[in-house]
Amino acid sequence: MTEELKDRVETGLRTTFSKRLFKPFAKAIVEYKLVKPYDKIAVCISGGKDSMLMAKLFQELKRHNKFPFELVFLVMDPGYAPENRALIERNAAALHIPVTVFETDIFENVYEITKSPCYICARMRRGHLYAKAKELGCNKIALGHHYDDVIETILMGMLYGGQVQTMLPKLPSTNFEGMELIRPMYLVREKDIIAWREEYGLTFLRCACKFTADLAAGETEGKRQKVKELIRALKREDPQVERNIFKSVENVSLSTIIAYKDKNGVRHRFDDDPEKTHPSTAGGEASS
Repeated sequence: MTEELKDRVETGLRTTFSKRLFKPFAKAIVEYKLVKPYDKIAVCISGGKDSMLMAKLFQELKRHNKFPFELVFLVMDPGYAPENRALIERNAAALHIPVTVFETDIFENVYEITKSPCYICARMRRGHLYAKAKELGCNKIALGHHYDDVIETILMGMLYGGQVQTMLPKLPSTNFEGMELIRPMYLVREKDIIAWREEYGLTFLRCACKFTADLAAGETEGKRQKVKELIRALKREDPQVERNIFKSVENVSLSTIIAYKDKNGVRHRFDDDPEKTHPSTAGGEASS
């Protein structure tokens, strides 16, 4: 039965879901130069739909093998309940993903934190993933963030953080020399991931930490869920709104920005030194 499921899923990525899943996955890898010859990539699997699909897409990419690179399918157990860990392992076996599992005590450490526990948990998880990946000889870790995560992050930064920023398709690690984080699902839409999951009747893990499990049903929605609903409402009036949000951080005009921070964190204002700060005024005024 698992062999049949694996074959159906892999065939689907070459046929039914090629245009919606594999092609945008491959496009992101090429456009953002995410995979290079002789990379050894730790494909980080949380057990959710996004990372499990990412693993299958990487296997399909490897099948094309246009240049040599290696994959390690890395699962971190941060303190899952036994049934949640078992679900991840069953799905990996059913989809023929050869996972390497290692354990940490992150959930136990984060459980007592009351301020921004999810943010701290994510930071800790990433650090452990970098460390294990480096130990295994990898130079990159791949995370399963998708297109919808990107546009939601843009709006969340503006509405709740008072800043304009985005989730980059790749970035070097600041704490692990020679390591890089890549997001090859960057152009894949969540609705297409859900359609893939439903097509094969797959059940994946959602956030399974103790903090989330202890939240009362019907408790106040998270900020990300509110942003999802806002985007859906805006889309009903303008079908292009998601694309426009995504493109907004590719079309930033510094000459119209009140202030910005450069890559070193130095803040520049529009009136600091107009001739140096703004491309539109650099080199002097055009003669009339």
